[in-house]
Amino acid sequence: MDKYDVKAAHKALYAPSSKDFAIVDVPAMRYLAFDGHGNPNTSALYAEAIEALYGVAYTVKFASKAAGRDFAVAPLEALWRADDPAVFASGDKDAWDWTLLINQPDWITDDAVASAVAKARAKKPLSALDRLRLLSLTEGTSVQILHVGPYDDEAPTLHRLHHEYLPAHGLTFNGDHHEIYLNDARRTAPAKLRTVLRQPVRPA
Repeated sequence: MDKYDVKAAHKALYAPSSKDFAIVDVPAMRYLAFDGHGNPNTSALYAEAIEALYGVAYTVKFASKAAGRDFAVAPLEALWRADDPAVFASGDKDAWDWTLLINQPDWITDDAVASAVAKARAKKPLSALDRLRLLSLTEGTSVQILHVGPYDDEAPTLHRLHHEYLPAHGLTFNGDHHEIYLNDARRTAPAKLRTVLRQPVRPA
């Protein structure tokens, strides 16, 4: 049985260079998604949402494998938004809205997710399960770079993106700031964390 892995199928999107920004074209993709607000370091909802997402993601995977189509569970991703994008560079995390994501193969349906949620709830009735949804997202033209190191050290790179790269290339924001967490932060030293930083853009 061939095993689908989104990181291999879309290598340019999941393995960018850390040396400089690159422009990519992101196609329509599907995700398990959960919306929330506030500081991810202190929010109990943020932690519960991650637990619910992974519980459902693995349940979906095992059901799909049993039906003859296997895939690797994708890394955690997140969309970040705020009324003032400057809060991302300043680190004002209490002002952040977020959507946690786990990519899903295109053959995964709403019914498959609903079934997985029901099975996950039977094992552990997390309240976050009621807010999971299947999201279709098309980001299109985007600028991205690989950040290596602690999450709190992203601010200089984002400042450079917002105030140098985008103006120099005649570009502006066209969607939420997007991060892809290629490591498990619970098992990886902060200095070795690898995070894709992505910003959908359009001509200014």
